[in-house]
Amino acid sequence: MADWVTISSLATAAGTLVLAAATFSAVRSANRSARIAEEALQEQRRPLLVHARPEDPPQKVLFADGHWIRSQGPAAAVDEEEGAVYLGIPVRNVGAGIAVLQGWYPWPERVRAAAHQPAPLDDFRRQIRDIYVAPGDLGMWQGALRVEDGAIHDEIAALRAENRAFTIDLLYSDQVGGQRTISRFALTPMGDGRWLGSVAQHWNLDGPSPR
Repeated sequence: MADWVTISSLATAAGTLVLAAATFSAVRSANRSARIAEEALQEQRRPLLVHARPEDPPQKVLFADGHWIRSQGPAAAVDEEEGAVYLGIPVRNVGAGIAVLQGWYPWPERVRAAAHQPAPLDDFRRQIRDIYVAPGDLGMWQGALRVEDGAIHDEIAALRAENRAFTIDLLYSDQVGGQRTISRFALTPMGDGRWLGSVAQHWNLDGPSPR
């Protein structure tokens, strides 16, 4: 004679097991969908700065002390006046999100990633003014070194006078402060007081790097 109590218990246990498996599968699928949606949202906000194109229009930027710098296309600005060194790099945002410039780090030489990884973030100079570069648009980074900045001011001023290349690392993020990126720009003299700003490498600080 069948033991209906035992059969009922086994059936209940089997049903519970099937329900648990279905729930686990649904949760895992939901988590995977959430991750995909989050990654898609991040890609929609990801900025990426490169140098301007030769056909890009001229730009003119004013510093707080009244000094103007000008550039056209990928030409960088490296000016000196009354002991201050004024720097500017025209940049184009080829990413999908707004780029918000956060800081910069000057290297008094032409550096490459194999020998010089980016400096610690605490060593970056913070931007005094907000600089936003919209997706697909053009902007200009600006920074200045003054006598009170010490040795780095003297080194960059000497490089300018001697027409020798040096490097600027730019730190920027998306519009909510995430997806921080460092892009390395080389400033190379072209003669007649003209300089070329060209991007060399990128580092993603909040995710996998592109290489």
